[in-house]
Amino acid sequence: MDGSADASGVLEGTDTGSQKDRVVAEEEWLRKWETGSIWFHKERGHPLLQKYLDVLLNGRSGLRIFFPLCGKAVEMKWLADMGHSVVGVEVSEKALKEFFAEHSLPFCEEPVPEISGAKKLQTTSGNIALYCCSIYDLSSYVSLMITLMEKNSSYLLVTVSYDPNKHKGPPFYVPESEIKSLFGNHCEIKCLQKVNDFSDKHRQWGLDYFLEVLYILKFVT
Repeated sequence: MDGSADASGVLEGTDTGSQKDRVVAEEEWLRKWETGSIWFHKERGHPLLQKYLDVLLNGRSGLRIFFPLCGKAVEMKWLADMGHSVVGVEVSEKALKEFFAEHSLPFCEEPVPEISGAKKLQTTSGNIALYCCSIYDLSSYVSLMITLMEKNSSYLLVTVSYDPNKHKGPPFYVPESEIKSLFGNHCEIKCLQKVNDFSDKHRQWGLDYFLEVLYILKFVT
């Protein structure tokens, strides 16, 4: 399986001073969706994923692609249109239903007996299945991603970089050293690109720079 998603702010517990052990509580995440305070959603898709999609797919077709913390990412629709099957996990039911509505996709709901309160929302064609539950109900984030990856599979991971002493997050600063610590025993890790994404929003947070950093992780063990 190949994992593809904007996963910035997910790897908590980094030793970054004011952000040490900082996480987004489920209630805070849901509130951001309810109030529309979603800083990460890109209406036209993430440009780094579009640029490096061929690196992820590596000429393969008919893949099963996993979106952790998927929100209503538009990339799920166009990857499904390419003939891939998509599986996503998102705790906000509002986000998932907005995804289906915005793309005019008919879907059905069914409970997930193994997880209390969880639902699966799936297109009638079956090529997109989105689970409404906390990803931590499945497993811890890094452990889950490792268990889903087969040898020679690839995982695109986007993190953010800024001065963590000037902003408490979210999104959270994840240094490359943390990526290597979490995934290094299982994956070859390569930084593909760093992009300056600084805007007035980040200036209001008290920052003077804000970078998106794209890695490709290739599972080797």
